Amino acid sequence: MWTGESSKAPATDNRVEAGGRTVLPGFVDSHSHLVFAGDRTEEFNARMSGRAYSAGGIRTTVAATRAAGDAELEANLVRFLDEALRQGTTTFETKSGYGLTVGDEARALRLAARHTDEVTYLGAHIVAPEYARDPAAYVALVTGEMLDACAPHARWIDVFCEKGAFDGDQARAVLTAGKAKGLHPRVHANQLSYGPGVQLAVELDAASADHCTHLTDADVDALAAGNTVATLLPGAEFSTRADWPDARRLLDAGVTVALSTDCNPGSSFTSSVPFCVALAVRDMGMTPDEAVWSATAGGAAALRRTDIGRLTPGAYADLALLDAPSHVHLAYRPGVPLVAGCGGGAYARCEPRGRPRTARRGGPSADRPWRTSVTP
Repeated sequence: MWTGESSKAPATDNRVEAGGRTVLPGFVDSHSHLVFAGDRTEEFNARMSGRAYSAGGIRTTVAATRAAGDAELEANLVRFLDEALRQGTTTFETKSGYGLTVGDEARALRLAARHTDEVTYLGAHIVAPEYARDPAAYVALVTGEMLDACAPHARWIDVFCEKGAFDGDQARAVLTAGKAKGLHPRVHANQLSYGPGVQLAVELDAASADHCTHLTDADVDALAAGNTVATLLPGAEFSTRADWPDARRLLDAGVTVALSTDCNPGSSFTSSVPFCVALAVRDMGMTPDEAVWSATAGGAAALRRTDIGRLTPGAYADLALLDAPSHVHLAYRPGVPLVAGCGGGAYARCEPRGRPRTARRGGPSADRPWRTSVTP
């Protein structure tokens, strides 16, 4: 990729006129739950009136999702993706987890895979209602027939390791079964309480431990010594009035931190990475530089990707253009729609001259290599 005066711009297949705007890598939203039906407005209203959040509310979305047709689920997914793109997100991960039957989990992953390669099997979101009296049987389903049906459509496997969901032994069984099928682990870890999730994530070389709200010193040390990214999801704390994760503690210990939306209908119904950046700066001890890095390069690290989240030769030219003089305005002007557009077609690679590569799946045709220059 090249930037500079327009008069000195090299020949290029794809040109983006930035018009003096701030140019950032497109945001990498490495944790979302976008295949669902219905909403949980009543639950949110009750929570804002004093009721505590618990994992059990997921069952409301499970019922609505099971009842919805494929067209409705995909239309919802596309609507949220368009919403996120308008706010600068050019790469996203999304999960199953609102079906909890073999057929419903598999169809969620099939629908998601039409729109992203970063698809996560989350059959272990909660114990399915019909297995409430026999959690062991549900774990057997998740690690057996359901996994067999879902693995071909996913890259990742996840588990909600938390009171009211799955304990450490159950989570280990789910993740090791997924690894045996070629799926790489991610973990919902230590969101509502202290627990084994973070330590398990590091032990199994999970790409990310997500939430990380309640951490012991041993948890922080394990993250700092391992390859697992701590993905922080401030939209969840905002929506549940929970304690904020201590990003400063993690960063000072040398942990790699990502920021993501956790977009879902129950605990974080936002698709706005800029909003999460502002929350991280205001309430989690991050500087604007750290928050933007975590929402771009940090998110890429949480997906074990080196081709996104940065604007360098070899990366995709996923550009977010801010109608502001610097990235600091994402936190300085919270709630203001500063993203003026996403350039590069969101699919072009940033390449040195003379070394173009083909576009990624979902973008321009694979036989049409792109190079991109950006003119301020």
